[in-house]
Amino acid sequence: MAGMSMFLSLLGLLVAVKQIQTADPSIQDVTGKLGTTTLLQSVKEAKRQVDADFKQTQESLQERLANGTLSPADLLALSRQPSGKSKQAVKAANYLDVTLDLLKERLKEEIPGDFKLQDVLTSSQKQTIFKATGCAQQEKVTCDHEEESPYRTITGKCNNIRNPLWGVSNQPYARWLPQEYEDGISVPRGWTENKLYSGFPLPLVRAVSNEIVSFPNDDFTEDQQRSVMFMQWGQFVAHDLDLGLAEQTKDCRGTCDKDPPCFPIKLPASDPRNRSCLPFTQAARVCDSDFAARNQINVITSFLDASLVYGNDDKMAEVLRSSSGDGLMDVNRNFTDKGLAFLPFRSSLLSGGCIATDPENKIPCFLAGDFRADEMPDLTVLHTVFLREHNRLATELKRLNPQWGNEILYQEARKIVVAELQKITYRDYLPELLGPVSGSTLKHYWGYNSSVDPRISSVFTNGFRFGHTTVRPTVNRLDARYQLVSQMPLRKQFLAPWSVLKQGGIDPLLRGMLAKPAKLFKQDQFVVEGLRNHLFEQGGIGMDLPSMNMQRGRDHGLPGYNAWRGFCGLSQPRNETELAAVLRNPHLAEKFIKLYGTPDNIDLWVGGVAEPLETNARVGPLLSCIITLQFKNLRDGDRFWWENPGVFTPEQQKALDAASLSRIICDNTHLKEVPKNVFGANQYPQDFVSCNDIPRLSLFSWKKKGLASITSLSSKPAAYLGMMGSVVLLAIMQDFLLFISKCL
Repeated sequence: MAGMSMFLSLLGLLVAVKQIQTADPSIQDVTGKLGTTTLLQSVKEAKRQVDADFKQTQESLQERLANGTLSPADLLALSRQPSGKSKQAVKAANYLDVTLDLLKERLKEEIPGDFKLQDVLTSSQKQTIFKATGCAQQEKVTCDHEEESPYRTITGKCNNIRNPLWGVSNQPYARWLPQEYEDGISVPRGWTENKLYSGFPLPLVRAVSNEIVSFPNDDFTEDQQRSVMFMQWGQFVAHDLDLGLAEQTKDCRGTCDKDPPCFPIKLPASDPRNRSCLPFTQAARVCDSDFAARNQINVITSFLDASLVYGNDDKMAEVLRSSSGDGLMDVNRNFTDKGLAFLPFRSSLLSGGCIATDPENKIPCFLAGDFRADEMPDLTVLHTVFLREHNRLATELKRLNPQWGNEILYQEARKIVVAELQKITYRDYLPELLGPVSGSTLKHYWGYNSSVDPRISSVFTNGFRFGHTTVRPTVNRLDARYQLVSQMPLRKQFLAPWSVLKQGGIDPLLRGMLAKPAKLFKQDQFVVEGLRNHLFEQGGIGMDLPSMNMQRGRDHGLPGYNAWRGFCGLSQPRNETELAAVLRNPHLAEKFIKLYGTPDNIDLWVGGVAEPLETNARVGPLLSCIITLQFKNLRDGDRFWWENPGVFTPEQQKALDAASLSRIICDNTHLKEVPKNVFGANQYPQDFVSCNDIPRLSLFSWKKKGLASITSLSSKPAAYLGMMGSVVLLAIMQDFLLFISKCL
C-alpha cells in the first residue's frame, strides 16, 4: 500500500508540473501574438523563398545541360525531376517547412532556450498554416463513385474507400518504427560529427563502403541458380512501388558543407579519390498535418499496378496514350525494332541526361510511365516489352469485341497487364527471392482486407535495394543461337537509350538476361565497382550507390540494424561474438564492430544484405521479414488484386493462370526459344523450349463478357462523370449505342 501511495503522489506531482507547464503565461502570451495575419505573411515569404530556390536550381541545371557540364549527380537528378502534382506536393511541404523556420526565428528572442515550434503552436494556428501552404490540398480526396468502378484509378486514390489516401501517389511512406533523428524532428543521424550513438560515433558511409562493400577487380561469383532476369525483374518491380525525389531548393553538387538539404557523403582521409566528398541531397519531404518528425514523399502509387507502364497521375497517363484510339499506348515514331515498337521519346528537359551521354547520336530519353526507364538497358527492355504487351492485348480485345471503344479497350488491356505483373511477381519471382519458408507466407490469398495498409514502408525502400548485390559488372548481348555478341561495361551503359536503338534492339539484351546468370551475393563480394565507384560516371567522377543507400537510410531516419531485428522477432546481437554468430562470419563481424562499435548502430542496408542467405533464397532473415511483410500488405490491402472475387470473372481468373513472362516475351519479341523459368539460371539449348510449347493466355472469356462490361459502364453515368470526365462518358455511351444498333 505504501508503494501505491508513493506512486499516486508522484503521479499527482507530474500532473501538477504538466499543468504549470501548460499554463506558462510567457509561452501562451508569445504564441498568442502570432495572429492569422502574421502566419499568412510568413507563409507568403516562405513561398517567395522556395519558389526562387526552385527556379534557381532548375536554371542552373539547364545551364549545365546546355554547356555540356552535367555531373553524375545531375544525371541522377534529371531522371527524378518532379512534375505536375508531384511538384505541387513537394513545394507545399517546403512552404510548410520554411514557414516553421521563419516563425521559430521570430520567436527565438521571446522564448528562452531550445524549443520545438510544433509544441507551442495551437491547433488553430497549425490548421491556418497547413491550409495556406497548400498542404491541406494534398490530403483532399473524395470517393464519390469510385467504389462502383471496375477499374483502379491511375493515382491509386480510393482503392481503399475508408482510407482513400492509402497507396496514393504523392503521399508519405508508411513507418513501421518511429523515425530516429538527431533532434527528434529532421536532422539525420551522422549529421553531427563525433556525436555518440549507443556510446559510439557513426562511421562515414563511404568508409563502410570501402571496408565492407568493395571487393577487388570485380572478380565476382556467378549465381548458378538465378538469371540476370531475376535481378532485372526485381528492379522493375521496385520501380512500380517506390520513387523518392531529391529536394529542389539548393544545388548540392559543389559543396561539402552540411547545409540542408545538402548532406554530402564525406570521404575518409584514406580514400583513393582525391576529393573531400561526394554530393548528396536529402529526399524531398511530405506535408504532415501533425507537424511531427520528417517523413518523405513517395511520388508513385504503392500498389503493384503497372504504374511504371501507365503513369501515376491522370495527365501523364493521357500523354502516354496513343491519339489514334483503340485503347493503344503511344509508340516511337522514328525507330522500330525490326517492325516492333520502341518506347516513344521524351521531348523535354528530362531527355537531356540521355543526350549528354550520347553526344554523337543525340538520342533523347525514352518516355514511359516511370522516369527511370533509361537507367539501364535491361530495364528499358522490360518497359518496352510491357508497352508492346498492352498494345497486343488491346488489339486482340478489339478483334474479339469490335463494339468496344477506346476507353474500354485501354482499361481492359491495362487490367490484364496489371494481373500479369502481379501473378508473375508472386507466383514466380518472390519464391525465388524469399525461398520456400518465407515464400509460403505469400502462397495463399484469403481475400481483400480493407484494414491492411498497403503503403510502401520507408524501411522497405531501403531494404529492397538488396538487388544491387545481384548486378553483374557488364551488359551482355547474345545472338539468335545465344552466343555472345558484345559485353559492355555497366558503367558505360547508364542512361543509354542509344545503345538499345543502335546495337540490335531489345532481343540481344533479352537473350543476355535469359541465358546469363546474375551475380551471386557473397559476404566478400557485395557490390561491383560499376555501381560502387562508377555510377553515372559519364558526367565525371562516378557516384557510390552503396554509400548512397546508407546515407539515404540515415536521411529517412531509419533506426539501426538491431531495432529492425527486434521488429522482426529476431535475436539482437549485443557484441562482436553474438554478431559473428548471426553473420556466421567472425571476420566480417570484426569489421562491423571496428567501424560501428556496436551492432545497434549498423545501417540497415549493409547489415541486412550482409546476413547469410536463407535456404534457396537470395536474402537473409532480416530482409526476408521486411520484404515478406511488405508484399503481404501490398496484396491483401489492394481492392483490385487480380484474385479478389469480382475483379475478374472465374473464367478470366482461370485464363490468367496461363500468364507467364516467357509467353509475354514470345508474344512481343522476335525470340523463338525461351526458358520456361526465366528467373532460374538457364543454359542454351538444354534449358530452352520453343515458344510454341509455352501456354498462351486465351482472351476468349473477355469476349463473353462484352455486353456486361459495356452495360455496367453505361448504366452509371454519374459515377463515370466523376471518374473519367464527361468526354470519356460520352465515348462510353457512344460505344453502347453502337453496340445496340449492331444487335438490332
